[in-house]
Amino acid sequence: MPSINSLELHNRMQSGETLNLLDVREEIEYHTYNIGGKNIPISKVNENINQLGYNKTDEIIVICKAGLRSETATDLLTRNGYLQVRNLTGGLMALQKLKQQTH
Repeated sequence: MPSINSLELHNRMQSGETLNLLDVREEIEYHTYNIGGKNIPISKVNENINQLGYNKTDEIIVICKAGLRSETATDLLTRNGYLQVRNLTGGLMALQKLKQQTH
């Protein structure tokens, strides 16, 4: 699956679409700032791969701060049979930057 950029994610969120967001940042980062979604730190994704609560055919958008941890998690999920996993390129920093530009 191709990655998703901050503009596409922003537009889909603004339209009220229900999205499967998987935030792979550490818990403290998630509680400091988040856009919703399920928080499973990258260090725990592998051990929880079968308890994610998503169907393997669901679109899952994986997010982190800058897009690196989410890219790793995207690869891990794909290798474990998830078919529509998308990495947020630039991470939440890109999304925040976009929001600042549009306000």
